[in-house]
Amino acid sequence: MQPDGRSDGAHNGAAVLTARLSVFALSLAAAATGFMLFLQFGQADGLDGWDIVRSVLIGLSTFWLAWGAAQGLLGLTTRPEAPDVPHKPINGRTAILVPVYNEDPVITFARVAAMDQSIAATGTDATVHFAILSDTRNEEIAAREALWFLRLVRDRDGQGRIFYRRREKNTGRKAGNIEDFFTWSGGAYDYAVILDADSLMEGETILEMIRRMEAAPDLGLLQTLPRVIRARSRFGRAMQFSASFFSPIFARGLAMMQGRTGPFWGHNAIVRVRAFAASCGLPELKGKPPFGGHILSHDYVEAALLARAGWTVRLDDDLDGSFEEGPENIVDHAKRDRRWCQGNLQHSRLIAAPGLKFWSRWVFVQGVLAYIAPLFWLAFILASVLAQEFAPPPNYFPEAGWPFPVFPVSESAKAIGLAVGIFGLLLLPKLLIALDAMATGRARSFGGGLRALVSTIVELLLSSIIAPVLLMYQTRSVFQVIFGRDGGWPTNNRGDGRLTVGEAWAASRWISLNGLVGLSVVYFLAPGLVLWLLPVTLPMILAPLVISWSSQDSRSGLMTVPSEIAPSPVIGLHDTCVRAWLGEDETMTETATRPDGATPTVHA
Repeated sequence: MQPDGRSDGAHNGAAVLTARLSVFALSLAAAATGFMLFLQFGQADGLDGWDIVRSVLIGLSTFWLAWGAAQGLLGLTTRPEAPDVPHKPINGRTAILVPVYNEDPVITFARVAAMDQSIAATGTDATVHFAILSDTRNEEIAAREALWFLRLVRDRDGQGRIFYRRREKNTGRKAGNIEDFFTWSGGAYDYAVILDADSLMEGETILEMIRRMEAAPDLGLLQTLPRVIRARSRFGRAMQFSASFFSPIFARGLAMMQGRTGPFWGHNAIVRVRAFAASCGLPELKGKPPFGGHILSHDYVEAALLARAGWTVRLDDDLDGSFEEGPENIVDHAKRDRRWCQGNLQHSRLIAAPGLKFWSRWVFVQGVLAYIAPLFWLAFILASVLAQEFAPPPNYFPEAGWPFPVFPVSESAKAIGLAVGIFGLLLLPKLLIALDAMATGRARSFGGGLRALVSTIVELLLSSIIAPVLLMYQTRSVFQVIFGRDGGWPTNNRGDGRLTVGEAWAASRWISLNGLVGLSVVYFLAPGLVLWLLPVTLPMILAPLVISWSSQDSRSGLMTVPSEIAPSPVIGLHDTCVRAWLGEDETMTETATRPDGATPTVHA
């Protein structure tokens, strides 16, 4: 035992080190191969500075692609194993925290009702409370929150178990909201399940998380892998399928590498209150946003601080019954991604923070690379175009006085091999996951082996079309952050995400213009590259059509996920509650007034 009473936990350090070294080795080998192949291709007609620059960019880009592919391969070679946790009575007290910010209270509070009912259905006698922590700034929504909270308490007989409070100032945003709860009420609880407003979890999953916390005294945070549900649009269903079909395998690879220093994604996780309160106070960074001020992507930092204090942070990828909802169109996804971009780039100031574990520092580096790496591809394309115009012409008479020209040996095979390898890193992991799912029977819960395979191919095609559009949004986000523009914390758009072509045009006309200008420049400076760049520039030019089309409801029957074939019970409970409440929504909205001391508040 350690001096504070925590045990070291049962972690196979050798397996973790082997996993990390294997993924690093594969990624570095792929990067070196890409660098050398392109260098040899450029050297065929005389090596110049442009060739070296492009080779370096290819090497950096290949490393990042290979890192993701190697993580997927690592996940394919192992299977999740549930910890051996005794099924005994729960002793600790747990609070389930539901932060809300300008959300629809009917839908959000119905999730609380569904989870409370799901927990009650298990027959447990464990103490589990709910705390709705409102940071809502809209007074009309706040009044509806107070009214619907009273309905929630009445329906679930929740007086003394379900609480609501609204902060006067939303200092620190979500992290500050959670910190405020721990400061004033955390002492009443041993554990806290942290959710998002769109989170939904099975009661048995919540109880199993609590049992695992009680079985491991060194465990400070336990993260689940949420599955996306309720997607309707083509874009949303592709994201939903990816989260259910591919993500568990990649998460398994991550779990193999993380050891005691796992991730926190900010929701659908449980924390030990004592550990979190003592370790996770977040500083306000010096300077102005976007690099200063409150830490936006607080979850990664909180995981790093727990690990620094000696607590285990773990991802248990075997846990089912953990759900969330996702954006239904590219524009809403880009808005959310803008905040993540700023938060991840902000972590560049924390990489050298004192006392952090190596893996925590590497997680920060990965977060930065996730947004910087796509710029390497854009830089490579730009360098390739400029090289056609400014690179020195090949020298066919390298030997002075030699009367005959020396023509370069064609290295086209190396260029083709490099292209095949890069596409392989993008496509092969997902295809292998589909084949593995067919072989192991996992595909049955996705509509069968053939449907899962076809869905995988459709998802790959759709991702290829959407990728250039997302790349442009991501590139703009990076430059906005670099040049000092604060993106703030916009409200999430939920519900119907369908966009007309006109709405999509308003949100993406700058992408179309950039694609058209880019293709024109390539045509005049490097016409030989036009065909190669069409897969990138054409979706950019057609961005409004791509965005609008992908936001429409999907009727193909593909990309089926388990929650559609055999819905989790808590999803049905939520649907039932929403249907019962929606009929009263209009009447209650009309009579909503701000309560004066009538609503219970969160207290210890």
